[in-house]
Amino acid sequence: MRNRQWLLKTRPHGLPSPGDFELVESELSSRDLKDGELLVRNRLFLCAPTMRNWMSGQANSLFPVQPLGRPMMAPAAGEVVHSKHAAYRPGDRLTYFGSWSDYEIIAPAGGNVSRVADDMSLTEAMGPLGLNPQTAYFGVTRVAPPKPGDVALVSGAAGSTGATAAQIYRLLGARVIGVAGGSEKCEWLLKTCRLDAAIDYKNENVRDRLKSLCPDGVNIFFDNVGGDILQAAVDHMARRGRIVVCGQIASYNDDATAEGPRNMMRVVYGSIRIEGFLRSDYLEHVCEAVGRLREWMARGEVVHRIDIRRGFSAAPAVFADLFNGRNAGTLLIEVDIKS
Repeated sequence: MRNRQWLLKTRPHGLPSPGDFELVESELSSRDLKDGELLVRNRLFLCAPTMRNWMSGQANSLFPVQPLGRPMMAPAAGEVVHSKHAAYRPGDRLTYFGSWSDYEIIAPAGGNVSRVADDMSLTEAMGPLGLNPQTAYFGVTRVAPPKPGDVALVSGAAGSTGATAAQIYRLLGARVIGVAGGSEKCEWLLKTCRLDAAIDYKNENVRDRLKSLCPDGVNIFFDNVGGDILQAAVDHMARRGRIVVCGQIASYNDDATAEGPRNMMRVVYGSIRIEGFLRSDYLEHVCEAVGRLREWMARGEVVHRIDIRRGFSAAPAVFADLFNGRNAGTLLIEVDIKS
């Protein structure tokens, strides 16, 4: 079997581009699997913004570092081809921490592999019921659950995680304001996601709109972006407000450390709580998250957009669309394997 792989050739400066990667092809390794290992056939890759952090090479132990000359790490879904693990058999469908390869050998450990239920497609497992919606679910229900009438502000609200978080806040009784770039995204948030208001940061003054929309302040800010929008939110938080730090995409392509609020005394005098989190903090509650998300989606109370691109050869260009606004929802790459 031939195995294609996209290697990280150079560390990006600014936006990642296809030139930062190298496509190689070789015969699949014929070495015997070690005990506890699986050979998997990749079918889908999730394009996650945090992958850009891995490319930076900043070894601070807080997130993986992508080695140069190695296949690009990525959340993946596929099926077992060969197994030397007692708990897995050929044909089992899984999601896992993989890489941009047709085939690869993985060793299930530490919660990095999950089974896909028989009644769930791989697309569902990676999209509407996958990593991004689960992250949104835990950020809302565990980190900063709303009280009825709370004002919840969500940045990156038209993205995969942000849209899910905003809709869950709406379902739990909050008044929800989404921040997104462009009139089309804001219209989608209002009409399809049924948010109470939307702020177009590209064409509106975020600070002025916050003053108008929430004169008594923001009770919860679910932050996917950071930067100037984070600062504007901090300056408009209500007393005892809560800030959920889910992502900082505004800084991912700057090759610089994501900075926090400039005036921390605003946090002190406002008794504001700021808390970061990861989906992996709540692995024991994944079944709960999937169950509730599936129920809400079946009733049409939460909508989820999936943007599937077909073709392994296009992976680097597809990934770049996360940062130039050309994707609509969860961005997946479908692998066209040639056995």
